[in-house]
Amino acid sequence: MNGRRRVEIFDTTLRDGEQSPGVSLNVHEKLEIARQLARLGVDVIEAGFPVTSPGDFAAVQAIAREVHGPVIAALARALPGDVERAAEALRPARERGKGQARIHTFIATSPIHMRYKLRKSPEEVIELAVAAVKLARQYVEDVEFSAEDATRSDPEFLARVFGAVIEAGATVLNVPDTVGYTTPAEFSRLIRFLRENVPGIERVKLSVHCHDDLGMAVANSLAGVEAGATQVECTINGLGERAGNAALEEIVMALRTRADFYGVETGIVTPEIYRTSRLVSALTGVMVQPNKAIVGENAFAHEAGIHQDGILKERTTYEIMTPESIGLKQSRLVLGKHSGRHAFRARLAELGYELGEQELQQAYERFIELADRKKNVSDRDLEALVAGAGSRATVPEEYSLEYLSVVSGTAGIATATVKLRRGDEVRTEAACGDGPVDAAYRAIDRITGVHVELDGYQLQAVTGGKDAAGEVVVRLKEDGHIFVGRGLSTDVIEASVRAYLHAFNKLLAARREAQGTAAAGGQGATGSVAGAATGKETGERATGTEARS
Repeated sequence: MNGRRRVEIFDTTLRDGEQSPGVSLNVHEKLEIARQLARLGVDVIEAGFPVTSPGDFAAVQAIAREVHGPVIAALARALPGDVERAAEALRPARERGKGQARIHTFIATSPIHMRYKLRKSPEEVIELAVAAVKLARQYVEDVEFSAEDATRSDPEFLARVFGAVIEAGATVLNVPDTVGYTTPAEFSRLIRFLRENVPGIERVKLSVHCHDDLGMAVANSLAGVEAGATQVECTINGLGERAGNAALEEIVMALRTRADFYGVETGIVTPEIYRTSRLVSALTGVMVQPNKAIVGENAFAHEAGIHQDGILKERTTYEIMTPESIGLKQSRLVLGKHSGRHAFRARLAELGYELGEQELQQAYERFIELADRKKNVSDRDLEALVAGAGSRATVPEEYSLEYLSVVSGTAGIATATVKLRRGDEVRTEAACGDGPVDAAYRAIDRITGVHVELDGYQLQAVTGGKDAAGEVVVRLKEDGHIFVGRGLSTDVIEASVRAYLHAFNKLLAARREAQGTAAAGGQGATGSVAGAATGKETGERATGTEARS
């Protein structure tokens, strides 16, 4: 460790990150992200909040069963039912042995939360916190306690609460800036105060969890580390409630690049950062802004002539880290329509992707289609293809596109003709719309006989040039649940249709799952997706305290 102290990385992308508006992951998608987080080398994966829904419970249970390496954590309010539900979801990890599972319990400690939300006295809050920690210790040896809204809490009271939960058996203390209110200097003072005034704090890990409402989540987290915090809670791409959480990639690369200043190390495998960012973006449907630090499209781009001249002469003149350090390889034109599966698989392996046979076949078929239309296929094109194939492999393709034709212009009404296959049945419909995409979607709705709400539509070019592939992300909404679909093509209308069908097939799969659950419970099938999504009830169903820290 070169004499540097170790800071642990607690990833809460699958819990706090999934609470982002418009984000809803199914069990398979959560499991895929969790496996990648393990490859990334995070110390703790907060897999979800089991009490909020059967889907969230199932996701935590699946991750606890199948993902090895990181500690698997589950969130629970300071209530017996929450703690017991979390312990049950974590059972597979608990059975693997000591240190594999963590129960993360929390309660608010600020005057405004205690008075208006909890409607409890400070003494009652301490009693609930202590009871929850003691109950959690009956199931696991690793118990984290969070004081929600810590940065607006009275420091003296916060020290009392932390002292009491340490005595009750807590092994990790978390100091959340729940509403992104604090500043780096202020947060640093709070961490130092707690280290000096909480009895027994030297026996436990001290964690920080910062939100980005004022754009200071990463700065505050780093200030906490500088003041002595030994764990940082963060998310991939900074996903999370409202303005999001501290971004894992920014914290890790700041600590790595400025190790001379911070004097700490993490266990993160940094070349996995870019791939992890792309995976989370693809599955959540939340695109990364071009100027995003570390993983944005422009993070390693240089346009100004002075900068380009400096880079050509000496890379470090304008780059304080290398693209390779985060796993980003410069786009290279290595494959074309005559490339075989072996070459395709080998190039994906070089990019860090290992696909199963089904996923590989789907990606290869899409690659051949793209190569027929596009002269050069770049690494970025391949990454987009793999992301699409991986997400489709977990969802049966009930409807697939057979044919698409659109007529559109400035003087006429846009018309689309769409042919879809469903098993052995092929149906064709035509429709008019406000534009070619709207017309195509109306034609699909006629074929399926189902009209769903289009909650979001995003289009971006994967690479530059006239033959650039367009990547479309679509969000469909039904019964309050969001289903994200992706499509890729050099034809943006085709990409739009493929994205719509991808999301629609997810919706149908969720309906079948809900119908199966209802039938098993003797309630009959309702045709809705209620209960089939995995995490979006988080917070809405919770009472007493909110599902956030």
